[in-house]
Amino acid sequence: MTCHTCINAEDGRLSCLSRVPVFTQLSDAEVDLLHSVMQTSHYHKGEFIFREGDRSDSLFVLNRGIIKLTKLEDNGKEHILRLLFPGDFFGQFALLQEKPHYASAQAADTTDVCRIYRKDFLDILRRSPDTAARFMTALSGQLEEADGWAAVLTLLEADRRLAKMLLYFRQKFDPSSAEFTLPVSKKELAGMIGATPETLSRKLRQLTENGIIAVSNRKLRIIEEAALRRLAGEISPQSDNI
Repeated sequence: MTCHTCINAEDGRLSCLSRVPVFTQLSDAEVDLLHSVMQTSHYHKGEFIFREGDRSDSLFVLNRGIIKLTKLEDNGKEHILRLLFPGDFFGQFALLQEKPHYASAQAADTTDVCRIYRKDFLDILRRSPDTAARFMTALSGQLEEADGWAAVLTLLEADRRLAKMLLYFRQKFDPSSAEFTLPVSKKELAGMIGATPETLSRKLRQLTENGIIAVSNRKLRIIEEAALRRLAGEISPQSDNI
């Protein structure tokens, strides 16, 4: 059963608006307009928000849960391009260009998603130059992040790619906590960093034996953050700062 019904609409809309920087400085009139046109939907793990090739007519905002953006390779295997976390918005490139979605969006766990249709969203951008400017800045940030990850996957070795990904997950979940649950399976994580499952297992074992992390199934705890950040290249080997 596909669950596209609205749930706790008013609370969901308010939460979506508060999560995304693009919407945080809207006027009261613009907030009221968004409330009137925004829908909040609930998806179970494994359900698709949209599939690769579908026509786009909406901007989506992830309010709760995790979403996988995936693309089918020529051999039929699914490849995770990116994970989306609460506050991330997606579908905007196909929306603005009126093109089919280049990837599929699938719920990785129980998720709540807010949706604004193209006509309503473009109308808000036309009415509010400040909102349009913030939206363009947010798009630029997404492209910059994508370029950064492309460089990571192309130029860095597997252990550094893994360290960066683990720090990224921790930042997205709770920067104040050293513990988090891997949002994807270890096989999927291996694919995300361009490694084989065997290589990933070996790298995780090395990090565990060196006392940098502790892993139990998909539960992970960062023990020596400075060491992990040095491995990721975020601080110099000579630095003792976290």
